[in-house]
Amino acid sequence: MKVHLRTLGCRLNQSEIDTMARHFRQQGHEIVESPAEADWMVVNTCAVTHDASRSSRRLVRDMHRANGAADIHVTGCYAQISAAEAAALPGVVSVVDNLDKDRLVERVTGQPLEPYDLEPLVRANKLGAYGRTRAFVKVQDGCDNACTFCVTTIARGAGRSRAAHEIVHEVNALHLLGYQEVVLTGVHLGSYGHDLGDHDGLYHLIEMLLAETDVPRLRVSSLEPWDLSPDFFALWQNPRLCRHLHLPLQSGCDATLKRMLRRTTQAQFGALVAAARAAIPGVSITSDMIVGFPGETDAEFAISESFAREMDFSGMHVFRYSRRPGTAAARMRAQVSEDDKKLRSARLIALAEQGERAFAESFIGQTCDVLWEQVAGATGDGFINVGYTDHYIRVRCVHPRALTDLITPARLEGFDGQHLRATPVIP
Repeated sequence: MKVHLRTLGCRLNQSEIDTMARHFRQQGHEIVESPAEADWMVVNTCAVTHDASRSSRRLVRDMHRANGAADIHVTGCYAQISAAEAAALPGVVSVVDNLDKDRLVERVTGQPLEPYDLEPLVRANKLGAYGRTRAFVKVQDGCDNACTFCVTTIARGAGRSRAAHEIVHEVNALHLLGYQEVVLTGVHLGSYGHDLGDHDGLYHLIEMLLAETDVPRLRVSSLEPWDLSPDFFALWQNPRLCRHLHLPLQSGCDATLKRMLRRTTQAQFGALVAAARAAIPGVSITSDMIVGFPGETDAEFAISESFAREMDFSGMHVFRYSRRPGTAAARMRAQVSEDDKKLRSARLIALAEQGERAFAESFIGQTCDVLWEQVAGATGDGFINVGYTDHYIRVRCVHPRALTDLITPARLEGFDGQHLRATPVIP
């Protein structure tokens, strides 16, 4: 059968949809790019904001319009918290609970998953069925935090970790398939191993992956600041660990953080960032920020903006607070107007863009390794290759060769607003 897969939202959702693709292929099914070709469609939804839920509904409707004959199977956070609404969307034949998502392929196909067999996937890779250079690996799911704005705990359940040997096996398998970088993901990644009795579980997992795999690059996704100690950053003595840390702050004002039930303060967060920068020269530190949280006054926002400027982030994801059913913040008084949220968001986005550009430009004139991920077109001089440094700086070059899947040194030469222009240094 032919299967079309779509996902919205976080890297964890991307990891899950990538795993589903491998499982469908393992059973002999074909993954197709166009929904019009599909017999089955799977949509992995998001519900982090009202807009995300709306986008999830729209995507399902778009898939049905593209192919009214295909069966649509819906999963993810929107489907979890609004299951009846998701089931009523056109073309939907099943809604799969987040806690049962790992068995989605079995439910769709009616075939049990056999022990993982790499041979057909390796053969498919040699025939060009893949082409991704970065793989997302889910190492844990769920969250035991109680942030007052977050619907994810409701949608994903309690924290639970995968066995380390399974993760090592998957990373080795992905490297054999040709992936040059693996990104470790989870809802609450820093809590990996806590449910297994290991408070330093993520540290030990990364140690194991560095010792027992040969994938050239290992990257960690979002890490809550209270999960980390300064000793954690000693792992970056190994150059295979990418020098990029995403540390969600959400607000730079202690009063707002307290209402959010975030387990950090300005002082604690600032000390952590200083420790990371001292231990990892050239590290990129990015963050998440929410504007317009209930009760956020102009004064509180000004404190938050000032602290974000002080942290000198190399990028920020800026979100307008979105009232989510079932969360404590949805019942709080002093909800902030949409106009104020819009103005505050614009100010932080401008700050984020400024920080991203300044960080990228600080590397002009240096030579850094770049993983070339895709060809974005061509000119008369060659292929337009796009890739990333390990700091997650987006880089572009024009070269006579398509460089996809290669890691090469590149001399970084100038910023064009979205990319650093580069010249690969290839013998």
